[in-house]
Amino acid sequence: MRAKTKKSFTVKRIVANIHTEDLASARGFYGSVFGLEPIMDLGWIVTYGLQHKKMGVQVSIATQGGSGTPIPDISIEVDDIDAALKGVRKAGFPIEYGPVDEPWGVRRFYVRDPFGKLVNVLAQS
Repeated sequence: MRAKTKKSFTVKRIVANIHTEDLASARGFYGSVFGLEPIMDLGWIVTYGLQHKKMGVQVSIATQGGSGTPIPDISIEVDDIDAALKGVRKAGFPIEYGPVDEPWGVRRFYVRDPFGKLVNVLAQS
């Protein structure tokens, strides 16, 4: 374990970056299904989030996805897992895992976004 060092900066956010040539598909998945808003759009990159809410800075490092699942590329925590599940299904995205109540206190499911990235959608139980 490395010694704790004094830092002179603060991490303000961590953003997952996903490669695509089809930015419109991101709007359909992250915008329409999850209600995230484009908070930056430079034409070649669009960052989605919620302008009115402060999102926490987190990064997860894992050896497995829990319960024998693969490690998801990103995780999206929601306040209503059933509503999120309904929205994902209505949009036509197949569920790859779950929904399931996990022993560590979350209910979750996995879905792939239009770019093939595995998304862990979860709510605290």
